[in-house]
Amino acid sequence: MSATDEITSSDAPRPEDRPGARMPRWLPRAMVLALALVACFQLGSWAFHQLISLLLNVLIAFFLALAVEPAVDWMAARGMRRGVATGAVFLGILVATAGFFALLGSMLAGQIATMVEELPQYLDSVISWTNGTFHTHLSRVEVQNNLLNSDWLQKYVQDSANNVLAVSATVLGSLFNLLTVALFSFYFAADGPRLRRALCSVLPPSRQTEVLRAWEIAVAKTGGYLYSRGLMALISGLAHYVLLEVLGVPYAPALGMWVGLISQFIPTIGTYLAGALPILIAFTINPWYAVWVFAFVVIYQQFENYLLQPRITAKTVDIHPAVAFGSVIAGTALMGAVGALIAIPATATLQAFLGAYVKRYEVTDDPRVHGGKRRGGGARALGQLRRTLRGERDGQDRRNGRGEPDGQSEPDPQAGSGGR
Repeated sequence: MSATDEITSSDAPRPEDRPGARMPRWLPRAMVLALALVACFQLGSWAFHQLISLLLNVLIAFFLALAVEPAVDWMAARGMRRGVATGAVFLGILVATAGFFALLGSMLAGQIATMVEELPQYLDSVISWTNGTFHTHLSRVEVQNNLLNSDWLQKYVQDSANNVLAVSATVLGSLFNLLTVALFSFYFAADGPRLRRALCSVLPPSRQTEVLRAWEIAVAKTGGYLYSRGLMALISGLAHYVLLEVLGVPYAPALGMWVGLISQFIPTIGTYLAGALPILIAFTINPWYAVWVFAFVVIYQQFENYLLQPRITAKTVDIHPAVAFGSVIAGTALMGAVGALIAIPATATLQAFLGAYVKRYEVTDDPRVHGGKRRGGGARALGQLRRTLRGERDGQDRRNGRGEPDGQSEPDPQAGSGGR
């Protein structure tokens, strides 16, 4: 090998010295950081899915604490300790809830016992109608034997026996969730001022004002929603109780409470859903009683929508019925029954909070704003178009140095005098 070849081979760039051959120093760190972010995201997603039940319970407890906080504040302002006041409010809620379910359970138990006792009579009437209509020869004993010996009934009983453990676990889980909600809501309501101080201590003063304003609006709207709905439920329950008592429908107090609660906490269609049960029970007494109850339900719904509800909720949750119904549907789609429960107070709180920051302008005095129609709209529009065209033509004439409109010229006074 010659010296020239040696120099050429020694000066040739090696593979590791070529540009781009070596790994950049920042690339390993970037890969480690990306893997760490992915791992944190996966861990956070797993933790969120594991704790979603607890988070929903805390959310329900927070809104329940907001609802009872006005009553707790009222008692605390009169010298009662805040923890004792919160316990008194929750004791009242517990007694009212237990009384409602006791009355409803006694009504259902009585109705089930009555239906079981009168089942042979109902079966005889159905068999007689079937034989007379379709010219069959059925008997009650034959129908009962076929029903008791049917495969689907035996399978249903067997599946129900096998699912006793699952049903028991569901009931115990529901009780545990209820206790969790009650515990968190008690602490939220009893330690409300301390919770607000702890939250504001990590925020600058400007943000503290916004947080306290949002908290105040949430308390006012949530408490106002529940109290106004409770008042309307009481009025609705009493009205339906009087009707059912006059008609002689059994279990009128429990049915009145049922209609009052269901109709108020399910917007728009709650009255009709709640009225289905008393209509059904009234039908078993007399079909005409069911017609009377249905008519009263419809009339009372109109009275409530146009007279009662606007006066009661004008200063609490002044929210349009369509918005309320849509918020309940959206809440149900997002969080199920929990979303349906807190949808209206959350929407009212958001609406009030945004209303404090949205600038309002005075609306022009136009008949179309009030739902009317401007008279002579076509003629006014045509006149406006003519005036616009005439103004444009006059402006063009002035720009051309003439003061008269196109096609028209005034007589020259000099020419006229010279002719004489």
